[in-house]
Amino acid sequence: MADTALRLHPDRLFPSDPVTRSIARRLYDAVRDLPIVSPHGHVPAHWIAADAPFLDATSLLISPDHYVTRLMHANGVGLEALGAGGRELTDDQARSAWRELCAHWNDFCGTPTRYWLEGELVDILGVVVRPSAATADALYDEIAATLAQPDFRPRSLLQRFGIEVLTTTDDPCDPLTDHAVIRDDPTVATRVLPTFRPDRYLEAGRPGWRQLVEQLGVAADVDTSTYAGFIAALEERRRYFIAHGAVSADHSHADTGTTPLASADAARIFASAMTGDATSAETTALRRHLVLEMARMSVEDGLAMILHPGIYRDHHTLTSQQFGRDVGCDIPVAVEFTRGLQPLLERFGTASGFHLILCTADESVLSREIAPLAGFYPSVFAGAPWWFLDAPEAIRRYRGAVTETAGFRRTSGFIDDTRAFCSIPVRHDMSRRLDCGYLAELVATHRLDEDEAWLTARELVAVNPRVAFKL
Repeated sequence: MADTALRLHPDRLFPSDPVTRSIARRLYDAVRDLPIVSPHGHVPAHWIAADAPFLDATSLLISPDHYVTRLMHANGVGLEALGAGGRELTDDQARSAWRELCAHWNDFCGTPTRYWLEGELVDILGVVVRPSAATADALYDEIAATLAQPDFRPRSLLQRFGIEVLTTTDDPCDPLTDHAVIRDDPTVATRVLPTFRPDRYLEAGRPGWRQLVEQLGVAADVDTSTYAGFIAALEERRRYFIAHGAVSADHSHADTGTTPLASADAARIFASAMTGDATSAETTALRRHLVLEMARMSVEDGLAMILHPGIYRDHHTLTSQQFGRDVGCDIPVAVEFTRGLQPLLERFGTASGFHLILCTADESVLSREIAPLAGFYPSVFAGAPWWFLDAPEAIRRYRGAVTETAGFRRTSGFIDDTRAFCSIPVRHDMSRRLDCGYLAELVATHRLDEDEAWLTARELVAVNPRVAFKL
């Protein structure tokens, strides 16, 4: 009979060599219980402000996690059945979605998603039976009963997970009301900080851009009918975010271009875009210039600048029309950093206090471009493996690609980049295990003394993200 138990091995992700594994265990013991610093994530602030209970396994583990929904979709499950795009499901529909996940459990074999789900089920929810079509209903009911307990509400979980800092991702026009509620509640020990995400306001060629510019003007109480007013409104909203605790601004575009425009040209293209007359080449040129302006603002106001380009957004048009963004149909493309960022770094690469965290979904540029940039410019940090690279093998390759050129201290610390709330501690634990395994290899091959590895392991968790993200 097949073993249906669900277990987590204490040595998971550690090196298989016994000597190296024993070193990794000792290093891991030094970091396993350190507080979590999550400097780049997407958990809605409303969840924490409202502290409403999670209702069921589907709304907790499936609907908000595009890693889960995208692979289920690839294996024939419709996104509408999974609550993708924020669609509310009835209890019967939520149960049906959970049955689909359990029936497709083996589709996730070998994936990081499977690893995260197992950690959530075992370590957080106390599940001891492997999901399958036969166990789906019993597990659904078991998890629902667990989630009904008061200590499984979002604020209690923040404390249980040991999350010291949690950042959200927020539209520049957001009034940040939920953040104010959290900040003013003395019972919430976690620092929950907004992040300024202006991407769609910089893309003058996107549909509805003029309306966005007008909304920005209302939020900032600035006339945005001119280019100068638009820039002033962005600066004002950044100040508003900083007053509400923000420490970083997040940027993701198709490329890394930062070629400057003359002020007159920027104003001319902006005016043409407002009337819908700007060409695609012009709006691209304006966006690249505006990213450079975002760097200028970061130098002046102190927000760390996160850059993670190279994503083909909404690859399947019908899916994006039906469900919106962030449901799994964004696909990585090749990207270049060295030439694209040269104008930005020429101006600001050595500016005092400027921090630029470079992330990528294109592994090929880690050792060729990002590590050398971080190994020269005092402003540049090699961002943690992000999105499709936040998997065990990719994280190991990241350490090998980056460390030889930039060392450990020029890296950002782990980034969980998730809306799946309960996966946060699992992902951070995964990173700690992998880093301890990498450091153990250096100790076992006599490239690093164990006391140095011990210190480095702790710095990667407790120091690097605070330095890079100005926490």
